[in-house]
Amino acid sequence: MNGLFPAAALLAGFLVLLLAERRSLDSARRRVRLCVAVTGTRGKSSVTRLIAAALRADGRSVLAKTTGSRPILSRTDGAERLIVRAGPPSILEQKRVLRAAARERADALVAEMMSIRPECLRAEAAGILKPDVLVITNARVDHREEMGLTADSAAAALSAAIPPGCTVLVPATEDHPAFHAAARRTGARIVLVPGRAPDGETAARPGDDFEFPENRLLAAAAAEMLGVPRDRAEAGMDAAVPDFGALRIWRLNRGPADPPRYTVSAFAANEPESTRRVLDRLAEIRPGLAERRIGILNLRQDREDRTRQWLEAAAAGFFSGFAGILVVGRPASPAARRLRRSAPADRFILGVAGSDAERIMAAAEARAGSLSAVFIGMGNIAGAGAALVELWDRSGETA
Repeated sequence: MNGLFPAAALLAGFLVLLLAERRSLDSARRRVRLCVAVTGTRGKSSVTRLIAAALRADGRSVLAKTTGSRPILSRTDGAERLIVRAGPPSILEQKRVLRAAARERADALVAEMMSIRPECLRAEAAGILKPDVLVITNARVDHREEMGLTADSAAAALSAAIPPGCTVLVPATEDHPAFHAAARRTGARIVLVPGRAPDGETAARPGDDFEFPENRLLAAAAAEMLGVPRDRAEAGMDAAVPDFGALRIWRLNRGPADPPRYTVSAFAANEPESTRRVLDRLAEIRPGLAERRIGILNLRQDREDRTRQWLEAAAAGFFSGFAGILVVGRPASPAARRLRRSAPADRFILGVAGSDAERIMAAAEARAGSLSAVFIGMGNIAGAGAALVELWDRSGETA
């Protein structure tokens, strides 16, 4: 009997702490006038940055947070700070972000959501951020163990992020029934964003080649809904700082007699479907970039399902048109062996273990021969991907 009293006291203390935490979070949320959350499979960081930039151009004090290629907190004064994590990513990080927005007296918080699993998405949205506006960028096949094998199953998982009473912006091309079903359950409102700008033109603008038009259209629709005049929103988005993992092209600095060499960062696309869209965009904005196209496929040991996706895509002909592939990262050698089984005889497949960017580029350059070449980074940005982007930034010029 005596043992029950300490247990009851511990339970009571735990409940008191939970209640205090709930009240603290609710207080912080009330002090932030507007919260915009962004979820989806791809484009979250870009859309978050574009919306934040549009709101800032309207004179609002904005704190923004992205978690894509690198976790970044963009303060109300515009300064960006890398978020240093003591352990693996956790949605509890969003509590600190919400409190930072309240502490800095931000008019608006624009936050990229972190979760993959439906139960975590629900907790992150309804339990922490409580967004007034939720933006869903797209639903694509990735994280298949958590989100299923189809776009519809991915949409069903993402629909868990729809909280009560929220306005949800979704591209018309991503109009999945699961979103509407979730909105009916929670009393949310779905707004479909057309695939073209109001004037009939695409949302791309001069100098905006590397941004996907659908991302800009979605951000512009969110800005308009939030009362930002169109000219201010456009000016703000024009000046937005791109994410570290955004599509970028460099021309490597070489001797005047050497053939030109280019590098492309498409690492942040992660999985094959999104990477194919990046390659299509690349062909659109830089046709005939170089004679020889060489892929650098960065694989992560902790992303086995994504590695399987790439192997399946390779077997289905994803790398047709490439002269060869360098497989880099920790599972490079076994993955390269499996890729060789489906590769045509005239295409080289080379495994380069580790994340030494200079060693990887030396191997890539050796395979380019005497032709002009473009090296396209794909797969994952962590590890070797980030090291290569940093090297290309140092040794090349934006093209």
